[in-house]
Amino acid sequence: MSPVSDSTNRVIPGPQETEEKIYHPSDGLFTDAHVPDFDAYLAIYKKSTEEPEEFWADVAQEFYWKKPPSGQMLQYNFDVNKGNIYIKFMEGAKTNICYNVLDRNVHERNLGEKVAYYWEGNSPTHHQTITYIQLLRSVCRCANALKLLGVKKGDRVAIYLPMIPELVYTMLACARIGAVHSIVFAGFSSESLCERIMDAQCNILVTADGVYRGDKLINLKKIASEALERCKESMDLCVQKCVVVRHHAFRTNSDASNKLQTPWDESCDIWWDDLMEGVSDECEPEWMDSEDPLFILYTSGSTGKPKGVVHTVTGYMLYTSLTFKYVFDYHHDDVYWCTADIGWITGHSYITYGPLANSATSVLFEGVPVYPHVGRLWEIIEKYGVSKFYTAPTAIRLLMKYGREPLQRFDLSSLRVLGTVGEPINPEAWLWYYDVVGQQRCPVIDTFWQTETGGHVLTPLPAATPLKPGSATCPFFGVQPAILNEHGEELEGEAEGYLVFRKPWPGIMRGVYGNQERFESTYFRKFPGFYVTGDGCRRDKDGYYWITGRIDDMLNVSGHLLSTAEVEAALTEHPSVAEAAVVSRPHTVKGECLYCFVTLKDHKEFNRTLMEELKRKVREKIGPIATPDFIQNAPGLPKTRSGKIMRRVLRQIARNEKDLGDLSTLADPKVVEVLFSQRCEAAA
Repeated sequence: MSPVSDSTNRVIPGPQETEEKIYHPSDGLFTDAHVPDFDAYLAIYKKSTEEPEEFWADVAQEFYWKKPPSGQMLQYNFDVNKGNIYIKFMEGAKTNICYNVLDRNVHERNLGEKVAYYWEGNSPTHHQTITYIQLLRSVCRCANALKLLGVKKGDRVAIYLPMIPELVYTMLACARIGAVHSIVFAGFSSESLCERIMDAQCNILVTADGVYRGDKLINLKKIASEALERCKESMDLCVQKCVVVRHHAFRTNSDASNKLQTPWDESCDIWWDDLMEGVSDECEPEWMDSEDPLFILYTSGSTGKPKGVVHTVTGYMLYTSLTFKYVFDYHHDDVYWCTADIGWITGHSYITYGPLANSATSVLFEGVPVYPHVGRLWEIIEKYGVSKFYTAPTAIRLLMKYGREPLQRFDLSSLRVLGTVGEPINPEAWLWYYDVVGQQRCPVIDTFWQTETGGHVLTPLPAATPLKPGSATCPFFGVQPAILNEHGEELEGEAEGYLVFRKPWPGIMRGVYGNQERFESTYFRKFPGFYVTGDGCRRDKDGYYWITGRIDDMLNVSGHLLSTAEVEAALTEHPSVAEAAVVSRPHTVKGECLYCFVTLKDHKEFNRTLMEELKRKVREKIGPIATPDFIQNAPGLPKTRSGKIMRRVLRQIARNEKDLGDLSTLADPKVVEVLFSQRCEAAA
């Protein structure tokens, strides 16, 4: 493999066969691959970085433009010392992403009868096949209904729905009429939902009466109503109408429906079915400027207040489409399945927009991996003949516990590509995924990206990239990574430090909603001239990138980013808690879990009841995903003389690592001994 220089004259070498095991795709598996080998990858990458204007102009030709792009493709400033940070892509062009992913498939490509989604509900008895023409008509009907409620271009619509088809209909309907969708994961608490509604100033909320997750019944409407009450109490009620989908599980099961006891406000609430009755299934799209906002998606921030990441129409459309096509090597006859929730960026990019832009057939899954049995995922792969499968390391580690037997009951021979997302995958899970699920035929595509990046930025390509278990391998087209040390100096060759990017790509975020200062301080102020990911990274001798974890005060639990400050704030709201500090501890399934240190007020007792109250407090404030696994009594916390908590020491205590290094800056080193003596061995 011949190395090539990118536009900064840095060599990107190919992997060398050494004592380290390199995995190559099976012979004959990718005879029609979009990128057939590593040399082809290097040639395309070289063009994307040395001739970006021409490269992205070629990609843009695959889409419909009401007003074609002209002039400069990309304008940006990454240096806070040179003025405001901004990114603009194809400014002045006009299009509509919904038109591109639906109308063109139906009317130009004659794919109206092709399956867009196989919806598989929480219960195996609930399933539905949705063609492209059916999807287009449902989206148009929803778009017209939203317009009847007064929604117009630029308005924000909050969506709090489980993984049902109406979630896809609503987000695409917003995109069709120029409204900005803000999807909130339907596992967040009423307080988290309220916070996101208020920050985005949403005037419509779309939710459901309820949902089953496995055998657990969740009253979504009750949570939504509590969120709207909180908005009222804050004197900030902007929601005018709450549209409620009657979930399929409760249409046919009166006992389950009776359990819900759906709260109802006649002045605000309206059933989805009543709203859609008699509404036309044709709707002219709103033609959007390239840099008009498409959606806001909230991600945890180190301050504890979630950040509303803003993505815009054109750059996001081109980038999600291109990454989906190449990273999964998608072809017309593939059946693709991403197990993520659309409430997260993975679902936005690789369940909705990216696949539909490529006329893909996808599985839309509402359930959980082990319900009603531990072979549910493998059963679905066999049922639909899934060829491209994309899931989280957390799910892989969970299913590893049940061994090979559940897989052996199902035919997985349709699989060609396996992907992972959400967190770095540990080599043990990678090898099990490769050996057992993929039967040593299918490459494991370990993708690194963020809510902020919009799409994959470091990733293998199935036929082209020799694989190393645990490595995200090489940059995607147009992406130029670098590794910096603490002083902002760029490190060459083998190195470890801060992962940054030197130039934007079309799908990168455009800002934090309503807060330019936070946008600049979070991502650009630490190292002017670079986008700072917040992740640590190692580059090996072959130029492969390995993500080493968060550098800031963030945790990655089951692939979901959580703020330590947010959890600490929830804990300290309890009247018995004086102070709290939260760190991560390795977890065999989740990857990381929350280990909490709490200092109690005088004369308060640390006991099982208090621990349960604290866990409940966190669940209520943030959601079940943030529930602590460990809560330790901490009479004192390790602090410097200036009062700063030394989280490095707390992480080492949580992990029972006795070699603590230099403790000379601690105000009271004896605190460490006490904490070690009281550390938790078992989960709370």
